[in-house]
Amino acid sequence: MDVRLTSEQRQLRDAAAEVAEELGPGSVADLDDSARRARLEKAVDATGFRTLRSDGASAVEVAIVAEEFGRGLVDVPYLGPVLVDDLHRRVGRDPVAGADPQTVDLTNSLAGVVESPSELSDLSDEDAGRWYALALAATAADMVGAARGTQRLATEYAKVREQYGSAIGSYQAVAHLLAESEALIEGSISVSRHAAWAVDELPAREAIEAARVAKIYCARAAMTVCETSIQVHGGIGNTWECLAHIYLRRVLAATEAWPVTLEELTIGLS
Repeated sequence: MDVRLTSEQRQLRDAAAEVAEELGPGSVADLDDSARRARLEKAVDATGFRTLRSDGASAVEVAIVAEEFGRGLVDVPYLGPVLVDDLHRRVGRDPVAGADPQTVDLTNSLAGVVESPSELSDLSDEDAGRWYALALAATAADMVGAARGTQRLATEYAKVREQYGSAIGSYQAVAHLLAESEALIEGSISVSRHAAWAVDELPAREAIEAARVAKIYCARAAMTVCETSIQVHGGIGNTWECLAHIYLRRVLAATEAWPVTLEELTIGLS
């Protein structure tokens, strides 16, 4: 596996990041801005991100967009539609639309997601397994993005929030917390990128195993990073106005979609 992104993949990442930066919510209040969300919906639809698989894109490219959208808290559907697109490509006909309720998720990241669509029964075990692996890998990538986003939020806050005349980021206790979060994020990027690569490149059984490992690792890591971000923010981190809890909610929702337990793994993971 070559972990380096191609020039086309870097361009895709930059395009997804640009959409997220320009039209994603910059505050909790922005989540109620219907005009902004309409512009975001139009932009995401126009880019073709939701039909990446039928357009011949790899699972790595699906995950690249999912990660950037998680980082920017993009609050219009992506994961659901792109998985529907992949299923459509495999069955050769339009799957039945639907959605699982995700009340904890205020960013609608899982809107349109169906964890066990009936069309899976029309697929071979190989195709059904690869679709499941893609679902796990994509949600893992979304959690990695959310971890990156809340880490950035905490880091920027630590630069400007002062206590005893100094920015709190200058104190070792805070700096070490942020450094540990950064290490968790780097590990998550590696394991999630491998899982996405495995969807198309390894046998379905191995792809599922890689995706399960990624889902468990990224869920644990992202949860820790989100909790650390709230801790770094101090009292304000526990208020409604702070975006840190929105990232946490997104991670919680992604963790519960296609949940994985350690017992399902055939390899050790401490």
